[in-house]
Amino acid sequence: MATKTIDPTLYERAASLGLDLLPSTPTIGAEVSGLDLDGPLNVTQAEWLHDAWIAHKVLFFRHQDISYESHVRLGRLFGELEGHPVIPHVEGYPEILRIEGVEGVQLSAETLAPFQAYNKWHTDVTFRARPSVASILRARILPPLGGDTMWADTVAAYAGLPQAVKDRIEDLEAEHDIVRSFGGRVSEEKRAELAAAFPPVRHPVVRRHPETGEKILYVNYTFTTRILGIPEEESDSLLRLLFDRIKVPEYQVRFRWSPNAIGIWDNRSTQHYAVGDYWPHHRVLERVTVSGDVVTR
Repeated sequence: MATKTIDPTLYERAASLGLDLLPSTPTIGAEVSGLDLDGPLNVTQAEWLHDAWIAHKVLFFRHQDISYESHVRLGRLFGELEGHPVIPHVEGYPEILRIEGVEGVQLSAETLAPFQAYNKWHTDVTFRARPSVASILRARILPPLGGDTMWADTVAAYAGLPQAVKDRIEDLEAEHDIVRSFGGRVSEEKRAELAAAFPPVRHPVVRRHPETGEKILYVNYTFTTRILGIPEEESDSLLRLLFDRIKVPEYQVRFRWSPNAIGIWDNRSTQHYAVGDYWPHHRVLERVTVSGDVVTR
């Protein structure tokens, strides 16, 4: 697999701002140092941050003891913020989700084994007609070991598909449904409310990034239920193949959290996975989520 080419001026601009940008892998992810996210960013800093985020798809920052207000302000650099119909928020800050356990699933002796058997690779809220553009996740409470998060580059995952598979999925659409993931952890009444508020939506199996023009593999195990317009058996077979592409290590980056570390990712061109290996210890992170754009081919 070819190493990703990044515009060298991105690093030159970083140096001019007194920043360091260190790629995490040849494919995806980079760690930024020298930028204080607790205060307002000026226009030049904000533009550089956007460009680095687009180029590397997920950016990591350490030692960022930011306030709730700063977390919200940082998120708004990327767009309007949205809440979540199931995951609770920080008291007084409806824009900041409080994520205990793994995506809201509390790990215990009873839930650990079933959770670890469940493939939690996903793109956030693809059950929405306009799935989110970006997420900004901040570490609050961490286990002594474990609890990493992994991201996969879905542009690279698409590029690595055999041409025959690319040709087959080019014009297909898939169904995404909130009940597939969140329906099993809420009451029957709440499940009915979610189904009514968020009926299944259709998205292209291959979407195009609105800023880069790159093609993106846009199905995920957590929310995608079926590929439309083809026999069920073929849909199941294709989805298994496509879900497995996300598991390829060469498309991934794994981040070990530290206190007050922050991850900012492009939710259009990545999937992520919260590793549930730390029970009986505790893990709490906080996230703001940027409202979405229309999914197009």
